[in-house]
Order: sequence, then C-alpha cells, then structure tokens
Amino acid sequence: MARGGLTVNGADKLVGKLKRNTNLNDVKNIVKMNGSEMQRKAKRFAPVDTGNLERNIHLYIENNGFTAKTVSEAEYAGYQEYGTRFQPGTPHIRPAFHQQKRQFVKDMRRLMK
Repeated sequence: MARGGLTVNGADKLVGKLKRNTNLNDVKNIVKMNGSEMQRKAKRFAPVDTGNLERNIHLYIENNGFTAKTVSEAEYAGYQEYGTRFQPGTPHIRPAFHQQKRQFVKDMRRLMK
C-alpha cells in the first residue's frame, strides 16, 4: 500500500519558532487531536458491510507524541482503498488525510503566531 504523508519544509525554523512562542506540549496536543479526528473521519468514510474494516482503523501516537498514525489494519484494507482490476476502490484513509491535513496546518500556524 502506498504511503502518504505531510512534509514540513524548514522544520528547523519551525521548531525554533515553536520553542520561542509555545510549549511543545501544545504541539503534542494538536498532533493527538488531529490524529484522533483523522481516525474518526476514516471510520466515517470506510465502506460498511460487516463493520470489520471500520473496527480495524486504529490510531497510534509515536515519536514521544509528535507523530500520529491512523492505520487501516484489516487484511483487505488496501483493496478497499485502491481497488482491484475487478472493482474500483472506496477510499477511506486518503480522503480523511486530505481533509485533516488542512486543519492540521491551520492549527500549527495558529501556534506560531
């Protein structure tokens, strides 16, 4: 399964500004809140037949609270996300990521002011 991500250019400047303007616990709270919201959206977008796919969407907080991963761990999640040659996919992780990405960037910018 392909992995998407959000790359922050100028991370050194970002960390310096955040250290001057805010507590790093605020950053961790934003990461956790946005990760949780992305998990909720992914579950909402997941196609429901038996509910197994929705139940297997999990949130992992890593890197001492600076990384949130929303993962669809059902064995067939990739087929649902991307489709097969026999059926089109029903994306649930990618739409949640693209929606939440905008909110995450907005929250981080608010912290930097």
